[in-house]
Amino acid sequence: MNMEGTNPDRLKEYSYLVFFIVLKLVLSFVLVNSVYDFHRDEFLYLDQAHHPDFGFTSVPPLISVFSIFIKLFGGGFYLVRFVPAFFGALTMVYCWKIVGAINGNLMSKCLVCVAMICSVFLRLNTLYQPNSFDVLAWTAVFYYLIRYFDNEQPQYLYFVAITIAIGFLNKYNILFLVIGLLPAILIGRQRKIFTQKHFYFALLAGVLVALPNIIWQINHGFPVLHHMKLLQKYQLVNVSLKNFLIGQFLFFINSIFFLLAGIFVLIWHQSFVKYRWVIFTYLFTMLVFVYFKGKDYYTLGLYPVLLCFGALFFGRVLSKRYILQGIVVFFTIASFVYVLPLLMPVYSPAQIIKSHQRFERVGVLRWEDGKNHQLPQDYADMQGWKEIAHLTDMAYSRVKDKSVVLVRADNYGQAGAINYYSKYPNIGAVAYSDDYLHWFEMKKPIKDLILIRPVDEEDPRREKEKPIFNRITQIGEVKNPYSREFGTRVFLLEGAKININPIIEAEIIEEQQ
Repeated sequence: MNMEGTNPDRLKEYSYLVFFIVLKLVLSFVLVNSVYDFHRDEFLYLDQAHHPDFGFTSVPPLISVFSIFIKLFGGGFYLVRFVPAFFGALTMVYCWKIVGAINGNLMSKCLVCVAMICSVFLRLNTLYQPNSFDVLAWTAVFYYLIRYFDNEQPQYLYFVAITIAIGFLNKYNILFLVIGLLPAILIGRQRKIFTQKHFYFALLAGVLVALPNIIWQINHGFPVLHHMKLLQKYQLVNVSLKNFLIGQFLFFINSIFFLLAGIFVLIWHQSFVKYRWVIFTYLFTMLVFVYFKGKDYYTLGLYPVLLCFGALFFGRVLSKRYILQGIVVFFTIASFVYVLPLLMPVYSPAQIIKSHQRFERVGVLRWEDGKNHQLPQDYADMQGWKEIAHLTDMAYSRVKDKSVVLVRADNYGQAGAINYYSKYPNIGAVAYSDDYLHWFEMKKPIKDLILIRPVDEEDPRREKEKPIFNRITQIGEVKNPYSREFGTRVFLLEGAKININPIIEAEIIEEQQ
């Protein structure tokens, strides 16, 4: 099998790359039904722009930097949507470069773009979360390592270290890649990297980049460990090995030929012996995720490089077999179109419920509680927020002295949505969850309290607060039956009879434990 290729004309090559970048960006917008709002997590990350710091309870600080820039440029809905789509496009550019680095031709580069677009990455890159940049960082690490092992130019070691450090500042998940890389490199001829002085200089440079967040974690008692305990207790406990492995397959069901081809050439083809550390990294990292019961999408950063090798295989094997090339591309795109409603939020909630069995069969209706619901969890988390903000504004408008009112939501999604959508720029909603526990401002005694409470709470009549406030009014509740916040109520508690600040402060301390 001839795996050697020639370099195409640069202008022609760049024109194809630009086409795929534009296609990727456009699809990230047009394949999302307008009925859906931001995801609850996105509101938290956007709110971090108002509280710049070197670290946060649940995530490192990099996404807050992106949020600051979004805020400076107006913070509009489509700008927020553009950021993860842009990171997805950059990931595709790195895939293009990886294929070029392993001597792939133009067809191989185009094929990897098709494989990337027709996969779970298109969905991932519609959400403003650390995940899109996480995959970008993992892919960049593979690219720079491939370049270093090919020519041993020391600058690539620094690129690797800085990329890992920046990835660390985005999401600690990249540490799992490092754990997988170490044994994969040690068992191969690449282990001489550890004898190079530039490896240790690069390591030092990476540590210096990540140091502000490391110091922040130390000074705050490593809140990431507390967050991981909560994650293990309430979410990871419901992760099964079966569902984890099925998820890996479903993520790339449309690009499965490319994925299998990539695994094949890395394991069995002699031309790729020097790249075998890539497949060992995949195997070791997967084992680590399985051991720690990680969520299935934590592994996504491992796959772009495998798709690159698969695209190289098909680009070379089918270099002159245009009918077979057409069949592979047609299958990938046709299967993508078929599963599109399962992959992207193109269906309205009513349409999803109507096709309930189709969605349930592939497991997308299973939530973190391990149970099936009427909508995918992400979709239920993308509705009802404007209602909550509107009801809260109604309550806030009734308060005469807004300097002594506290808006306390039930969760970070509610608090972030209120702060994003409220017509009152200084409303300052907070919650007893995540970073909001550290954002309470009570310089004056609180006289009025706006509470946002879930439908299944223990005290729906506010019996606990009646002796403390002069008047309690239910402003309204969320009416959207498709929202995870359906039935959430907004209460206005006016005229505190006592100083409630010590009560709130004690509750904050209790929640922080």
